[in-house]
Amino acid sequence: MTMSARGTLVIDIDKCKGCELCIAACPPDVLTMSATVNETGYRYPELHDGCTGCTACQLVCPDHVFEVYRFDRSRAKPGT
Repeated sequence: MTMSARGTLVIDIDKCKGCELCIAACPPDVLTMSATVNETGYRYPELHDGCTGCTACQLVCPDHVFEVYRFDRSRAKPGT
């Protein structure tokens, strides 16, 4: 099932300590852990298509690595 993105996020990969709490917390299941490591030697989450902007990852992250943004759909007008 493909879900259209309703949001996105920015991940500060250098602050991440690889706890993976965000992976389990993500309702649309669009976060996976990287195969590579950051500067401190930890794997970090990578975002895939389908983010809903729900903030679940941001709420569970003990290292505050997420900035969540929701797309403003109210400005879109039919036919434009």
